[in-house]
Amino acid sequence: MSQGPRSGLAAVSSALLAMSRHLEVRDVLKTIVASARELLDAQYAALGVPDDHGGFAQFVVDGISDAQWKAIGPLPRQHGILAAMLHEARPERLADVRKDPRFEGWPSAHPDMSDFLGLPIRDGDEVIGALFLANKLRPAAGHHPPAPHAEPQGGCGFTEEDEELLSILAQHAAIALTNARLYERSRELTIAEERSRLAHELHDAVSQKLFSLRLTAQAAAALVDRDPSRAKGELQQVAALAAEAADELRAAVVELRPAALDEDGLIATLRTQTQVLDRAHTARVTFTGTGFRAVPAAQEEALLRVAQEALHNALRHSGARHVDVSVDRRGGGAVLRITDDGSGFDPRSVRRAGRHLGLVSMRDRASGVGGTLTVESAPGRGTTIEMEVPGG
Repeated sequence: MSQGPRSGLAAVSSALLAMSRHLEVRDVLKTIVASARELLDAQYAALGVPDDHGGFAQFVVDGISDAQWKAIGPLPRQHGILAAMLHEARPERLADVRKDPRFEGWPSAHPDMSDFLGLPIRDGDEVIGALFLANKLRPAAGHHPPAPHAEPQGGCGFTEEDEELLSILAQHAAIALTNARLYERSRELTIAEERSRLAHELHDAVSQKLFSLRLTAQAAAALVDRDPSRAKGELQQVAALAAEAADELRAAVVELRPAALDEDGLIATLRTQTQVLDRAHTARVTFTGTGFRAVPAAQEEALLRVAQEALHNALRHSGARHVDVSVDRRGGGAVLRITDDGSGFDPRSVRRAGRHLGLVSMRDRASGVGGTLTVESAPGRGTTIEMEVPGG
C-alpha cells in the first residue's frame, strides 16, 4: 500500500476513524463512500444497501452532483453488475464495465464510466451492501493520466492493491453499518417507549377530565329545577372541563405523531408543530428559523424533543400569553431558544422545578449529543430555555 499519496496506513486509519464517528445509518453510508473514493482515487463511488424486493433500500453516491443525481432518476434495480455484487458476492475488477456481458446500460443522464471495481459488504454470510468505484483517476507512477472517461490501456485502472485496500474498508464498513443499525433500532425502541408513556398519560388525563365532566353534568341536571342559578354555574364548569379535555387531545396528537425529521428536516418540523400548537391553545405560539445549517440527525432529534418539552411546560404550566421558538446558526452548530412571558420560576429551586418542568431530562438530551442547556427565569418574568449543539 505504497502507491499514491492517500494509500498509506495513516489514510486507512483516517477513513476508519471517520466511519466510527457516526451513529446514523445514512451518515455512515456517506462516510464509507467518500472514504472509498478518496482512498482509491476514483472519480465516482457508490454504496447500495439492498431491499427484499429487487431494489435498493438506500443508494449513496459520491462524485455526482445533486443536480446530476436528480436527473438520473429513480434508484437502480438489482441487475447487471449491481446484482453480481449482491448475489454472486465476489469482487469484480473490470477494464471497461460497458463491455462486460452483464452490463445492461444506464439512464441517459448517467455519467459515462469505464474501469470498475466492486466489492460486497458482508456481515457474516449475509451481504448487507456493495461498494462500487469507477474511473480510476491516478495511474501508476511514471504514466500520464488518461482522460477520466477514456478506456484504460493495459487493463483495469484499479489494481490488486486497490482491491485489497477496498476489502479492508468493506470489512470495517460492515461493522460500522451494523453498529449504526443497532443504534437506530435502539432509538426506535426508545421512541416507542416514549409514545407508549404518552399514550398512558393521555388516557389518564382525559379519563379524569371526562369523569369530572360527567359528575358535573349530573350535578347540573339535579339542580336545574330547584336552583337554576347553581345549575348555570355547573354547566359553565362542564364547558371548561370539555375545553380542557379537547386541549389534552390536541396536544397528545402532536406529541404522538412521529416527527417528520427524515423527510422535512428540523426547521419544517418545528414550524409545523408550532403552527398546530398555536391553533390549539389560546397563547400565541410563533417560530423563526434563520441561517440554520443541518446538524447530525441525533442532534436534530434532541433539539426537537427539547423544544417539545419546553413548549409543553410553557403552554400547560406558565400561563404564558406568547411563546416564541427560534433556531439559529451559531458557529458550525445550532442554538434553539424557547421564550415565554409566563409566570416563571426560581431556577435555584432546581430539585422542585427540575422535576416539575422536565429540566433534568432536557439537560440529559442536550449533553447526550454534546450540547449544553441553559435556563433563565424568575418569578413573574417568564422563562427562556436555550440549547446549543456543536456542528457535525
